[in-house]
Amino acid sequence: MLAVGCTVGPDYVRPDVDAPEKYRFADTQANDLANTQWWQQFHDPTLDELIRVALADNFDVRIAAARVEELYGTYGVTRSGKFPQVGAEAAVGGARTPPDPSVDTIRIDAFASWEIDLFGRLRRLTEASRADLLASEEGRRFAVLTLVSAVASTYITLLGVDAQLDIARRTLVSREKALKIFETRNRRGATSEFELSQSRSEYAVTKSTIPPLEQAQAQIENALAVLLGRNPGPIPRTMKIDSLGMPEIPAGLPSDILERRPDIKQAEYNLIAANARIGAAKAQYYPSISLTGLYGTLSTSLDGLFKKPAELYSYGAGALAPIFTGGAIGGQVRASEARQQQSLFNYQKAIRSAFSDVENALIASQKSREALAAQAERVDAMRDYARLANLRYDNGYSGYIEVLDAERGLFAAELDYTVAMGNTYFAMVDIYKSMGGGWVVDAAAQSTKPRVDLTQEPEVFP
Repeated sequence: MLAVGCTVGPDYVRPDVDAPEKYRFADTQANDLANTQWWQQFHDPTLDELIRVALADNFDVRIAAARVEELYGTYGVTRSGKFPQVGAEAAVGGARTPPDPSVDTIRIDAFASWEIDLFGRLRRLTEASRADLLASEEGRRFAVLTLVSAVASTYITLLGVDAQLDIARRTLVSREKALKIFETRNRRGATSEFELSQSRSEYAVTKSTIPPLEQAQAQIENALAVLLGRNPGPIPRTMKIDSLGMPEIPAGLPSDILERRPDIKQAEYNLIAANARIGAAKAQYYPSISLTGLYGTLSTSLDGLFKKPAELYSYGAGALAPIFTGGAIGGQVRASEARQQQSLFNYQKAIRSAFSDVENALIASQKSREALAAQAERVDAMRDYARLANLRYDNGYSGYIEVLDAERGLFAAELDYTVAMGNTYFAMVDIYKSMGGGWVVDAAAQSTKPRVDLTQEPEVFP
């Protein structure tokens, strides 16, 4: 019963959470898809493969897995304090007291000590260390959540730049054909130098948009390669951005986010650890009781080492209690309570931020779809405008400046439509990232995993 004792300090109770009853911008018709590998809804096998490679080779995920292993080892060290500590020692020596001859001695000792955790200091430290371990695992899962979202968003960005480059190059070909026609007409005197200079200017403007897009394309490929754990280089593509599928919006109550988001769970485990360390600090006010024992043998020769007269043994119990520490223990308790408050506020902040993330992602999804539809109407209108402007110019009803204005507007509209399409996909990625879900656990199972089994307690003896 002494080994059980009592445990000082506060037991952990999850804080009350003022969660909204529903999301303001939720799609009530959507299915609950938070536990699915949502990126597969894009129906792009290249994206699926990129995410698979990233989960296996990304350095941030590897670092997070190694961090879990570190905390597993720390937990084993802390937990070992609850058990008897046993050791052995051997020594060979000699001594001489004149006029007696020199005497060689051989000694072997086995010793043990055990701190009786009467007031729960070791239990609280073990509780805190275990919470640190579980927090590190949730940190690994959050790294996986961030990685998958980053790979998907970066890949969509790359496809968007591809589309803009296609538009720019196609437009440049059209501008080049128009410029050649104007140069031929100008030589024949059929068009003015003013119109020719306008055509040249528009050709140059279009040409100037291509190098920045090519630069962005290469840099995005390099960024994606780093996420994959590779050296910078080209990234394969099999689909265009307008061929991607559109994931559905996952449903769920706001309170579900407490169990879906690994960063929130990590913050809660940090709070549990800080709460337990208050008890460990308070336990220092109480006596520390230790049991010790020693058994050994001493002899002047090996053949007499284990004979009865050579045996040595001792045992005892000791208690150490603070009387005056100059406020050291009180300071440690106060610091522990302050760290617990910091962890509590971080936990509450993580929850509020998570609710905000979901709301922002949902409204972004709704409004980006509306913007995409409006941009599609704009592109259609600008195509009609460009067709009619060319028709009016060919029939002598307007000057070439009207054609340039229409084609310039169409070029900008097509580029903006591509951006709006990318924003719509980004919003879907953000929704799944902000809501979390079972997909994080599945993805973490496919990623670089720690070489330890978190379901098993560390070995008591090495």
